[in-house]
Amino acid sequence: MIPWTLLDTTPIPGGEGELRLKRRGAEFSITLGNIELMNSRLSGSEEALATLSCERIQARPQPRVLIGGLGMGFTLRAALTVLGAKARIVVAELIPAVVDWARGPMAEVFGASLTDPRVSIEEADVGRLIRSGRSTYDAILLDVDNGPEGLTREANDGLYDIEGLRAARKALRHDGVLAVWSSGPDRNFASRLRKAGFHVDEVKVRANGQRGGARHVIWIATSLDSTEGQS
Repeated sequence: MIPWTLLDTTPIPGGEGELRLKRRGAEFSITLGNIELMNSRLSGSEEALATLSCERIQARPQPRVLIGGLGMGFTLRAALTVLGAKARIVVAELIPAVVDWARGPMAEVFGASLTDPRVSIEEADVGRLIRSGRSTYDAILLDVDNGPEGLTREANDGLYDIEGLRAARKALRHDGVLAVWSSGPDRNFASRLRKAGFHVDEVKVRANGQRGGARHVIWIATSLDSTEGQS
């Protein structure tokens, strides 16, 4: 067994602990302490986050997508595959080192996705971009935590509470899609999405796609008309 090599560490802005980038042969891992957040061999559910969302908007003339969290680029690359030449994708990544890792030691994993003319990278809090948007995006894809609560930093809780979900709805265009990735189920989150004015589909996916792996959850929430779903 090839041992893991620690390539780099970086503190989490406004959070506790640090992210660690490790490599074992051709395999990469990003951990928060001892919790593995992502692994380059397990991409199926992150790809599904993009595919399930972008297939719903791909027929629009100039779809605009916001992705929260660059990670290892699985969601970004899957979105690029689904969407056409006129799409525009903004990736919000709070931690500068993650962008550096994508352009440095993990460049082969990312391929040409970061230089695709449809893509722009914002080193920013995705919550700030959501709150500043008004009917801006056709889809918002969130994979910044292990589920609908702030794991990497407590401030991320604001993405998933009622106020944060309503802000996301305002940032979406008519029939826009909010998609949220989770490592496991959350009984209360679908209820909050509906209360915030979304129609909700909860989809169970495998970590490694058709090859199996752990069971993950993706919520695909479609914004309702302003007269619907409010309470």
